[in-house]
Amino acid sequence: QVQLVESGGGLVQAGGSLRLSCAASLSIFSFNKMGWYRQAPGKQRELVTTITSGGSTDYGDPVKGRFTISRDNAKNTVYLQMNSLKPEDTAVYYCGAWRIGYGYWGQGTQVTVSS
Repeated sequence: QVQLVESGGGLVQAGGSLRLSCAASLSIFSFNKMGWYRQAPGKQRELVTTITSGGSTDYGDPVKGRFTISRDNAKNTVYLQMNSLKPEDTAVYYCGAWRIGYGYWGQGTQVTVSS
């Protein structure tokens, strides 16, 4: 059974930084792609960033140049480094993982950016 466990969320002031972690219960190379989405109150879930098994990355326009996805293969963990945070980055951040025919989500971690 696949489990994704996020950590690292919290409250930060605008301009600050946070790093989120997503620990997978099996090798991250079991997935074609892993990444992060976020959902703010009253809004749809939106792409933050993804990384493929080959290392290709994709970023949503609102976070380009500020957020970076990375991974530690030995720890089966994907990270999201968030810099220059803005109040509009406030949301629940979800880790996701995908392989052919299946998708998985973590439970989410709250990120709140105060102005």
